[in-house]
Amino acid sequence: MNQLANTIKEEGAKLGFQDVRITSTDVSKHFGHLKKWLEHRLNGEMAWMGNNLDLRQHPENLQEGTLRIISVRMDYMHNQQQASEILNAPTKAYISRYALGRDYHKLLRKRLTQLGKKITELGQEHGYRAFVDSAPVLERGIAENAGLGWIGKNTMLINAKAGSYFFIGELFTNLPLPVDPPLEKMHCGSCTSCLDLCPTNAFIGPHSLDARKCISYLTIEYDGIIDEELRPLMGNRIYGCDDCQIVCPWNKFTQESNETDFQPRHKLDDTPLLELFDWPEEVFLKKTEGSPIRRAGYQKWQRNIAIALGNAPKDINIIKALKSKLDTSSPMVAEHIQWALTQQTLEHEDTNKIEITKIC
Repeated sequence: MNQLANTIKEEGAKLGFQDVRITSTDVSKHFGHLKKWLEHRLNGEMAWMGNNLDLRQHPENLQEGTLRIISVRMDYMHNQQQASEILNAPTKAYISRYALGRDYHKLLRKRLTQLGKKITELGQEHGYRAFVDSAPVLERGIAENAGLGWIGKNTMLINAKAGSYFFIGELFTNLPLPVDPPLEKMHCGSCTSCLDLCPTNAFIGPHSLDARKCISYLTIEYDGIIDEELRPLMGNRIYGCDDCQIVCPWNKFTQESNETDFQPRHKLDDTPLLELFDWPEEVFLKKTEGSPIRRAGYQKWQRNIAIALGNAPKDINIIKALKSKLDTSSPMVAEHIQWALTQQTLEHEDTNKIEITKIC
């Protein structure tokens, strides 16, 4: 089994995973944290986080006979410096770096399934199943247990040699493989940059995020009208937010991804807000085919861009674009367009802008 574990890691590397580790199915420590988080209703409208708690507590029940979990990570970042540049360009659209390329779910799941098949080809008949953010699995907890990194104060998994810009996935197996040790301690030290510089102050404290104030939640998961107090703080972030990663010192070790599927599509890494706001729904659907962005849907896409346009410097072209869609948009989107128009017609200074490049 020791030799097999080493071979599995070698085969995983050939499939494009930057790290492959093995752990047990015990996630008791992380499940306790999840329960407290849910009890305080910090999950917002993500009711699904409270579903299937038995499976979250006992991942082995997701695949009968599971004894071990093979946990993997795959880097996705391209052109890290550009992230800060776009954040500080208020007329450009900032999209979380993980979402610029092909949807990672299918790619990682396919590679994990290939790894499972390879293990069988090695003469080890086994029951296995791949998971990538697609089931009630405490993925970061499993990855931490496997030694892929530690869960930082920003709730992200951080690796001392690669930062946090990577995807993770799991292959459940019934093979009694030897397990890898977790890290002995986290390495955030006294640093609190992620907590102090969150645009919406979404962190209650270390390791505790109030999703209801998190820009990633608001722009992707939340379907309703965003609180007016939060809108100016969202800046030009129209899909997700990377601020707590951008300011993390460990991301100086970020490795550029070699995966062509994670390369930005349709120049979404550097596109004016007005150009994206002008997309009709059919163009949005075409341009986001096979992309994580499709998850938000067109209505939230328009809502988020409207907020960003309201936060942009005063511009007659922005005002014209907003007015052109005011009467034809859904009530939810129109509410945010009207707010943006109000912001554009006021004399104001953007006092909430964080100069990310200076922080770095």
